[in-house]
Amino acid sequence: MAQISSLIEKINGGNNPFFKELYGTDATVLKEQSERYIQYMNEFKSIYGSDDVTLLSSPGRTEVGGNHTDHQLGRVLAGAVNLDNIAIVAPNGTNKVRITSIGFDPFEVDLDELEITEFQITPANLVRAIAAGIKELGLKIGGFDAVIHGCVPEGSGLSSSASIEVLIGAIFSNLFNDGKLDPVDNAKIGQKAEHACKKFCGLMDQTACAVGGFITIDFKDKADPKVKALNFDFAKTGYSLVITNTGGSHGGLDEEYNALPGEMKSVAKELGQEVLRPLSMEDIVKGIPTIREKVGDRALLRSIHFQGDNARVVDQVKALEDGKFDEFLALVIESGYSSYMYNQNIFVGGESKYQNVALALALSDLVLKGKGAWRVHGGGFAGTIQAFVPNDLLDNYISTLESVFGKGNCHKLFIRSKGAVAVEL
Repeated sequence: MAQISSLIEKINGGNNPFFKELYGTDATVLKEQSERYIQYMNEFKSIYGSDDVTLLSSPGRTEVGGNHTDHQLGRVLAGAVNLDNIAIVAPNGTNKVRITSIGFDPFEVDLDELEITEFQITPANLVRAIAAGIKELGLKIGGFDAVIHGCVPEGSGLSSSASIEVLIGAIFSNLFNDGKLDPVDNAKIGQKAEHACKKFCGLMDQTACAVGGFITIDFKDKADPKVKALNFDFAKTGYSLVITNTGGSHGGLDEEYNALPGEMKSVAKELGQEVLRPLSMEDIVKGIPTIREKVGDRALLRSIHFQGDNARVVDQVKALEDGKFDEFLALVIESGYSSYMYNQNIFVGGESKYQNVALALALSDLVLKGKGAWRVHGGGFAGTIQAFVPNDLLDNYISTLESVFGKGNCHKLFIRSKGAVAVEL
């Protein structure tokens, strides 16, 4: 806790070590972030009247390896990004949580009433479920006031909801528990909060946001996924991470998304398993003559993708740990080709006029061939692609993609080392 005037002085126009860890070294970006924090600290004082606050930041996340592997208990590689949600908070001495989230209606949660009765994702329900999860771990909860501002775009594939969930967990941890909540436990609480609202998600999004940096998760043990943080400094590579929103809506695509795990599981079932993880590539190839007519070729191709991408995550992790970034980039391209050729989640079958993701990948190939990497990002069929772009090609890449998909649809990012944390100035 510190007085707002003192924090403004320490922020120093963005020129402070902690901001540089969160947002990079671009002076313009740091100045913008400084103004952002100052604006919402003043907003907090105007709304709640308190001058003594704590600052927190929670990143978005990007999936880097393992496209559609988690639902088969596979491996993933993910990273926290510099687009974040920030919170200006202070305990209020009551048992009520009062949150003003910029752009949304303010709301209040009574911590004496944590039961969820309407099973839908709402900010209030998430706070209730997260508070309940904190209590279950034997940690303290208490009332607080907060102003939250988000820079993680909804629909960007950067997991704005998971970022908010672990931000709330970090608030309880830092205000009432001396920051003792383990980041992975914070992620699990966020996942359970969504489950409590009857939205069944994996653990990748929350974990990447909570832990920070590059992380790999192995879901083989469903009850206890193994999380490992990687020691790799992305800022030193000379590359930028660019997420491009190609447009198109995920609405009406439920059938396509549900078919992916459904078809993979159909292959697993015919080979005596519930999911693909216990099987090998050899098992699938040997089984093709026997099960092809029953499951269909697309299901087989998607199962081949799973085995390849699941193994590829191990190789990507090793390349990063060994400092072999060129090898890592080659594996990113392999993953992208596998998603296109085998997993077939680039465009909806039968759609010929609008193939946004495919067009964005083609343009990326033309600009970056031999000098970067590109792949579909997240669920696919519509939405975003991911590219690792050499900084000397960044302007050309962004201008090429934005000339087609619209100005502001390319987000230049980097992998930040901090997860959901208190901002220490």
